Amino acid sequence: MVTASNRKRVLFFGLALMALCLTLGVPAAFAQEDEEHGEEGGEPAGDLAVLGMAIGAGLAIAGAGIGTGLAQAGVGAGGTGAIVEKPELFANVLILFAIPETIVILGFVIAFLLYSGI
Repeated sequence: MVTASNRKRVLFFGLALMALCLTLGVPAAFAQEDEEHGEEGGEPAGDLAVLGMAIGAGLAIAGAGIGTGLAQAGVGAGGTGAIVEKPELFANVLILFAIPETIVILGFVIAFLLYSGI
């Protein structure tokens, strides 16, 4: 049975897979294009390569932001209820709330690596 929650998960993982494919595939495709034309050096060939890397960088940040938002929504909702019942769990909830932020940092690192190739 398909529920709204399952649709959101499929959409999220589909977008994450698309961002991963663009992030990993675009630079490799344009590196191959440079080899075919006999060009040497690490510079991308043409405006299409710059566009592809810019889109990949944007998708890396967007996907990371969406993933972090979904993770923090669950942790925030559950953590709020846990803190109301047991206030001594505040430190644990704060740590669990900060862990998904590493996803955004990873997205920024990938975007920076792509952007530095432009």
